[in-house]
This record gives sequence, structure tokens and C-alpha cells, in this order.
Amino acid sequence: MELKKSEKADLEGKKTVFLQLGLIVALAITLVAFEYRSYDKLEVSGFGDSKFVDVPEEMVQITQQQNTPPPPAPPATTTVINIVNNDAIVDDDFKIDAEADDNTQMEDYVAPKVTTQVVEEEVSEVEIFTVVEEAPSYPGGDEARIKFLQENIKYPQMARESGIAGTVYVTFVVERDGSVTDVKVMRGIGGGCDEEAIRVIKAMPKWNPGKQRSKPVRVQFNMPIKFTLAG
Repeated sequence: MELKKSEKADLEGKKTVFLQLGLIVALAITLVAFEYRSYDKLEVSGFGDSKFVDVPEEMVQITQQQNTPPPPAPPATTTVINIVNNDAIVDDDFKIDAEADDNTQMEDYVAPKVTTQVVEEEVSEVEIFTVVEEAPSYPGGDEARIKFLQENIKYPQMARESGIAGTVYVTFVVERDGSVTDVKVMRGIGGGCDEEAIRVIKAMPKWNPGKQRSKPVRVQFNMPIKFTLAG
């Protein structure tokens, strides 16, 4: 026997729609459950049961500003006056004649002479200048100085055998009388060249001293001495 089923009664085609509606309803119930809040019930009693509570008023202490009296005035400075007896002798060059009248001749006041001593500024002997108005110079000029060095320097044997050559920088002080003192090597090359440069400079004759304000002063002087091996 063949079953006959109406197309309207067939719910298989609407199965998906019913499933979606069920999910939507379940989701809505879940959201409402999360948002649900419960409140405690407040019981309000009648006015007959109310009681009057006396709340003591808090007293605020008012601070009274006290006027501080000003400090007492400092005691007045007492001036001590020394009374001199009439018999005391007062040494005073300027005298006043209390019995003078219009006919009394007064002596002309002569102001004391004040002698002013002009102290000239002296340059200290200990001070060493590096820059002066007139620099120290070798007698005869630079040509004479170079000639003296060439004639008096002896190339050290150690430096010659070792092939040492270069420039030795020497510094020294030209004194106020032109003598050379405090000879030192600022930068040397070794091999005996440093000692030879010091020896030759100490053997120099007196220089023309440097001058500051037309007065001889101590001046520091730097000099390079070149040692060269002949080819």
C-alpha cells in the first residue's frame, strides 16, 4: 500500500529554519540570564516606629590669632665722653685765640707739604717672560748663531754608527745680563745628540737680553738643532 503524504505536512524542508530559530532563542535566554540582577527587598516601616536620633553637633574650634608684641627696641648707643682736666697739655698745632678781635692779626695757614714718592714698577727677577716687546737676539744675528752651531757641534759617534738623525728641540732662558741658563731638551732623538745640543748652547756667548718696557727681563727661548748625516 503506497503512503500518501501532503507536501504541506512535510517538515523536512523546514528543518534548518527551525534549528536556527532554536539557537537564537537559546542564545537570547543565555544573555538574559547573564544580565539578570537580583535586589534585596527594602522593608519600609511606618512612621510610628521611627525614632529620633540626637546627633551631637561637632564643635569646630576657632583659632584665635594672637598679636605678637614687637621686639623691644635696641638700647641706645652710649657715647663716652672723656673729660680732660684743665691742667692737661694738649699737643695741637692749630690753636684758636678765644680773645681775638677785629684788630688781631691772624697768621696765614700753611698746609703741610706732602711728599709723594713715585714708586717705579720693578720687574721681578724671578719672573720669566715668553713674549716680550723686544725679543732676545744672538750677537751678530741669526747668521752668526747658525755659524756658531755649525762650527761647534760634533756629531756623536754613537748616533753616527746607529744612523740616528733628526731635530733636537731645546729650550733655555736668556737672563737679564744676556747669559744662557736652564738649558733643557723638550724633544730629543737620542744617541748622544741631546747631550751635544745642550753642551753647545751652554757654550754660547752672551746674548742681547730681551726687554719689556725698555728694561731687560728674563726670557724663555726655544731653539731647534738639526742633526743630519752626510751621504
